[in-house]
Amino acid sequence: MVKELIASGIEILTVISTALIGLLLLLFILKFVFRKDTDLYKDIVHFLQDHYLIIGFIVSLVATLGSLFYSDIMGYNPCKLCWYQRIFMYPQVILFGIALKTKRKSIIANSMWLSGFGFLIAAYHYLIQIGVMTGGCDVVGYSAKCSEFFSLAYGFVTIPFMALIAFAILLIIGYGKLRDCKARGVR
Repeated sequence: MVKELIASGIEILTVISTALIGLLLLLFILKFVFRKDTDLYKDIVHFLQDHYLIIGFIVSLVATLGSLFYSDIMGYNPCKLCWYQRIFMYPQVILFGIALKTKRKSIIANSMWLSGFGFLIAAYHYLIQIGVMTGGCDVVGYSAKCSEFFSLAYGFVTIPFMALIAFAILLIIGYGKLRDCKARGVR
């Protein structure tokens, strides 16, 4: 019962995050269509830039703990592509944690590279799961098939989709922070 509640909470968090990303994209598109910054857009951008390290730490930590929850508590064996996604997410908890402690923002490029590769793998994995693509992802040892569904919430939220959203958030806030640093001449 408790495990299912936690899994449901993670799924709801993913849906909320997806909606927030959609809102950010809509604001971004409106900014370029009308060539005008709204106060809301500026406030959101400044908030994300000012809180880059803590948001990055929280997103990577929740993604890591969620991944471990599904494998170690729910008993879902990660597939080969899930392992690759973990490789690109797990180190980010350490990167952001150290950066928070030392107040260094020099991790932006590292996080964006890790998130970019993770995003591509998660997108490929999600497309395999929903049947848009076919892909060879053989079962290795005790791992699951990459096309197997362990969780499907709201008709579209799967575990690879959750990873996709986490990587997307890290890419979006990283891009915003990178632009902020370049505008201020900070390395």
